[in-house]
Amino acid sequence: MQLHSVKTANPRKKAVRIGRGGKRGSFSGRGIKGQKARAGRRIRPEMRDVIMKIPKRKGHSAYFIPRMSISIKLSAIANKFGKGEVITPKELYKRGLIKRIGGKIPAIKIVGPGTISAFAIKDCEISASLKK
Repeated sequence: MQLHSVKTANPRKKAVRIGRGGKRGSFSGRGIKGQKARAGRRIRPEMRDVIMKIPKRKGHSAYFIPRMSISIKLSAIANKFGKGEVITPKELYKRGLIKRIGGKIPAIKIVGPGTISAFAIKDCEISASLKK
């Protein structure tokens, strides 16, 4: 036995080369017509077209992103706060009623049935039903 007569147990398979005629017929496994059937085909990335459609204004690198607001029921606040205490978004965060969104304390809207006369509310929106 010599080195040139040794054969591998699993001989390497050749990669299928598509689009070169041969035994696969006239279309060579590429279907019929269209951009994908042509030589040197390359479809533009979809995200590129989406970015191109976004309006770009001169001198503005960032657009205004509105603060997200969270609604909290008055009953949940009543469980954590005593009468006469000041309710602020910071206090709600400290007492574990809300979480930060994107590293910032979100805007708060107090909703639900009940009366808000027992609390002092600062920097929070109030629903129309509570304002009555």
